[in-house]
Amino acid sequence: MHHRSGPTAVQMQQMAEAVVRALPGEFREQMQDIVLQVEDFATPEQLEAVGLQDKWELTGLYEGEALPDRSIWNSGRMPARIWLFREPLIAEWRATGVQMDDLVRHVVVHEAGHHFGFSDDDMHSLEDEA
Repeated sequence: MHHRSGPTAVQMQQMAEAVVRALPGEFREQMQDIVLQVEDFATPEQLEAVGLQDKWELTGLYEGEALPDRSIWNSGRMPARIWLFREPLIAEWRATGVQMDDLVRHVVVHEAGHHFGFSDDDMHSLEDEA
């Protein structure tokens, strides 16, 4: 599907949008306000927020308030975002040989899990069970 240089930001954005469209309806409905955004790398502030220093280590990030933590009193906030970091995803794709669509799906689903209030440990347990 993609040449060895990997997908463009637009192509990766389209893959991420396809993942959301393919989710079961009840999840898809609760993700309507999430903005999907592709950038080449995380910012230093984003890396610091998750305790990382190496920009090559972060493939995705959820920024926003998880659904279980929201209140009707907290209106007017910026929409939640799922970030995909293109260059680290391409590096992982090259290193592992995993299909790019599968890598993007994994990152989008993982970050969407944070939107629904799951911790990394919760999601690793769910992935192990699946």
